[in-house]
Amino acid sequence: MESGTTSGETDAPEPKAPSVGRRLLGWLLEGVLVVVGAIVIATLIRTFVGQMFVIPSGSMENTLQVNDRVLVAKFGGFQRGDVVVFEDPGNWLTPVTEEPNAIKQALEFVGVLPNSGTEHLIKRVIGMPGDHVRTTDDGSIEVNGQVLDETSYLYAQDGVQVAPSTVPFDIVVPSDHIFVMGDHRNASNDSRCRLADVSQNPGESAFVPIENVVGASVAIVAPLDRLATFQLPSTYETVPDATEPAPEDPELIHVESGC
Repeated sequence: MESGTTSGETDAPEPKAPSVGRRLLGWLLEGVLVVVGAIVIATLIRTFVGQMFVIPSGSMENTLQVNDRVLVAKFGGFQRGDVVVFEDPGNWLTPVTEEPNAIKQALEFVGVLPNSGTEHLIKRVIGMPGDHVRTTDDGSIEVNGQVLDETSYLYAQDGVQVAPSTVPFDIVVPSDHIFVMGDHRNASNDSRCRLADVSQNPGESAFVPIENVVGASVAIVAPLDRLATFQLPSTYETVPDATEPAPEDPELIHVESGC
């Protein structure tokens, strides 16, 4: 039996090609969805995974240089010896009155640009909650009875390394706080510098609340000739844990003003 069309049956009309305007509208919508999706992904990464920061000062030289871009992980926690980024715990930074750039701020917020704001600091964790941190007679730093060998990261120039501390102190880190210091001790306004501050409870402003910590630095990602990952200095691997529970308030056994 042969197949064929029945009487009265006509061929279906061919579909019309979309107009130029419709094609442009489709491309525009597709582009918007791609951009929005990228922004959402970047924001999620910035919020839960990691964030980049620009180093504004020389307080962590030579571990970090001015204008280094550092990637900070927001998961995995941190430990003694890590280099951490944290929000200013209160008047550590000098207020900066620069005109805000809305576009730059938006790009930094979603993670497209590294954070260049003035509300964060970066230092090395020397003491965790409950740690007994003090200077020895020769100016070295001792944590829970072990003297730190800081020669692998302390700033040096022309073969001369800065002293671990020029001002003696003897303290116990309070609960939920950390004690931090910069690697360029002569150019770092850190925990040591606030131990004698009596504007609040004695020594309170010297310690950084753990809730202020953004995360531990994992790598220098720019400039390209500075690419490197952060390694825990070996001296911290054998530091014993604190023997007593962390006190609620700082214990200032001995402090002197200065930095």
